[in-house]
Amino acid sequence: MTDNRTAATTGMIGPAEIARFVEDGFVFKRGLFDTEEVGYLARGIEADEAITNNIIALLDSEGGKTELALWNHPGEDVFGAVARCHRVVDGMEALLGGEVYHYHSKLTMKPPATGGAWNWHQDYGYWYQNGCLFPDMGSVMIAIDRATVENGCLQILAGSHKMGRLDHWQVGGQTTADPDRVEEALKSLDKVQCEMAPGDALFFHCNLLHHSAQNKSAEPRSMLLCCYNMARNDPFKEHHHPGYTPLHKLPDNAVKERGERLAGDRRVFMLGEDDQTISEIQGR
Repeated sequence: MTDNRTAATTGMIGPAEIARFVEDGFVFKRGLFDTEEVGYLARGIEADEAITNNIIALLDSEGGKTELALWNHPGEDVFGAVARCHRVVDGMEALLGGEVYHYHSKLTMKPPATGGAWNWHQDYGYWYQNGCLFPDMGSVMIAIDRATVENGCLQILAGSHKMGRLDHWQVGGQTTADPDRVEEALKSLDKVQCEMAPGDALFFHCNLLHHSAQNKSAEPRSMLLCCYNMARNDPFKEHHHPGYTPLHKLPDNAVKERGERLAGDRRVFMLGEDDQTISEIQGR
């Protein structure tokens, strides 16, 4: 589906985009990162042994595999520069309406032909369990590879963030939003295929319903997701993601300045057994 919600936009977040975010729960920023910057991210995935040694393979119900690397604090490398640069952080602060801090970042990589699917879910369906009282949270998804329908691009339901937090439980080995409510939402809300060129970014609300299909193509699909919580929404209990940690923003040119910088052993990754959210949902 292509409509005015996916029209190309560049530059800072303005009033029209804030209004669109309130109404639809998402905003595209086409070409937010240029070819050189995206190239640094792609090379970082391949060259940083700390990333390749800390990838978690997640299987869907049909055996498809998605590779995931996740860390809590942004760090000083090129991925940290993206998560801390003004164009990303200022954009999220404009959309959510105040100071944010870095909640976590993750790389999701769907290999060609075997890349797995993600069931319909809301990020707040997970993060609610972490002691975050309010859905004052959001993510920025940045395309490293071209995302297409064929290689399992993200699909979202426009306006579904207005449904509030849905119950989530385990279905087929994944944490999934209430299937009955998702089925009804699919009847009345527009489903948007988030096809993206490398460097495009999608800002989206933590209650926006989203999922992605398997990668049946011969092309990879890698994404960087930078997730944020509002400072005023500091979790009321300790969990595996951090509480409020002031975010030191970086100028936009820091992405290129740090383009060759790898995290190496300085990066602390989260492994599957560290994720307390899943066990809490399973135990409900």
